Amino acid sequence: MVGIGITGFVLSLALALVLTPLVKKFAFLVGAVDKPNHRKVHTRIMPRLGGLSFYASFTVIILLLLPLIPEHWFSAHDKRLIGALLTGGSLIVLLGALDDRFQLSAKLKLLVQIAAACVVVFGFDIQMDFVNIPFGAASQSLTDWISIPLTIFWIVGVTNAINLIDGLDGLAAGVSGIAISSILVMSALMGQGTVVILCAVLLGGIIGFLFFNFHPAKIFMGDSGALFLGFALAMLSMLGFKQITVVSFVTPLLLIGVPLSDTFFAIIRRRVQKKPIFEPDKGHLHHCLQQLGFSHRKTVLIIYGVAAFFGACAVLQSVFSNSGVGNWLTFVVICVLLVLLQIGAELIGIVDKSKRPILNFLARMRVKETAGTRSK
Repeated sequence: MVGIGITGFVLSLALALVLTPLVKKFAFLVGAVDKPNHRKVHTRIMPRLGGLSFYASFTVIILLLLPLIPEHWFSAHDKRLIGALLTGGSLIVLLGALDDRFQLSAKLKLLVQIAAACVVVFGFDIQMDFVNIPFGAASQSLTDWISIPLTIFWIVGVTNAINLIDGLDGLAAGVSGIAISSILVMSALMGQGTVVILCAVLLGGIIGFLFFNFHPAKIFMGDSGALFLGFALAMLSMLGFKQITVVSFVTPLLLIGVPLSDTFFAIIRRRVQKKPIFEPDKGHLHHCLQQLGFSHRKTVLIIYGVAAFFGACAVLQSVFSNSGVGNWLTFVVICVLLVLLQIGAELIGIVDKSKRPILNFLARMRVKETAGTRSK
């Protein structure tokens, strides 16, 4: 399947390079454009709908490759996975494209996202099946009343998380590409050939689109692209591991560490400031980095680096999850990352620029240590 994956990657990349300029013209033709305002970074009218290019590249190449793959290479689960990804993804892209043109309400978008997740769960019988207690040996089956809402919540949550970080040229596409690359590596190590092919084809389309989307961007992916990438990441991060356990569930969380943490801090920030949770603001990670003086490109590259760090942690955690130290390693990784995230959030002021409990505590400890050294 490696050869098919490489072929799919190259074909998808080439097709995205061809389709993106055509999508740009189509966006201007139908009026799907993004106009500058006080929240936007760009200063001129930009075409949206860019997500159609890598969605079309992914879908067309996957459909072309399927007849070339021997039937016995696919399990029943693999077939359901592909069907769920293409069907639910198409519904999500349609939703995003309509929003790019007509600015749909948040409630309507949420309802359609839930509908797409229900298509995955009820239409293709894809859901989280197993859970195990950390530091325990046996896996237990999840009852439907737990697994079904948990799966729907995961798909809808990740779908929206990618959309929230789509604020700078090439940011959402690059972060998603890094996460998908990490899933590809893990799937290859685990022998998940179907997921390898899906990731390779999707990655090719994203890179092809990035040629036109990296700063200075010629086209935006819009909600059609951000929602589709979020949906695809939710599916691939969850389904690449057949069963989800408490330990292995950390892996998909790490894969989307950047958008997930940005979403979490956005919720906390708006609660602290007593603002509606869904009210847009300019306090996201990329906004804070730019306020610190980093240029557009440097801000994006810094976040790429953070995403790559999370992806590397996910790969390492996945490698060691089946070993005897897997549970302990996961526990240590979680604790370290939580501390680092809190320190990073305080440094850039992503929640509140005046409240820095950990940094203030460290400063007090340093003062005490200096005072103790001088007294000696």
